[in-house]
Amino acid sequence: QVELVESGGGLVQAGGSLRLSCAASGRTFSNYAMGWFRQGPGKEREFVAAISWSGDNTYYASSVKGRFTISRDNAKNTVYLQMNSLKPEDAAVYYCATRRASGSYFLIRNYDYWGQGTQVTVSS
Repeated sequence: QVELVESGGGLVQAGGSLRLSCAASGRTFSNYAMGWFRQGPGKEREFVAAISWSGDNTYYASSVKGRFTISRDNAKNTVYLQMNSLKPEDAAVYYCATRRASGSYFLIRNYDYWGQGTQVTVSS
């Protein structure tokens, strides 16, 4: 069993920044890649960013590349998502998830455990 708890969401003006955190427990965190996904109102959940178990490799959706940065601290069992230059279209519930042992980083079906999500609201 794995528990993931996201935090750091909130209301921010367009152009502002937020840093999301995802604290993990119950699994050897450093053995697994992690991902961030988001789901806006009336939209499907979509890939945002992912990071390999070591942190050496990162992956981003084209819509956030250059603005968002994913990182991890294996000593703290935590993965982060630094979000800069936020836009109204970034508003969504953001979820972190653990990736299965193999498969594309970009596909939602390759992630098994999920957090409860944290709301990000961006005002224009």
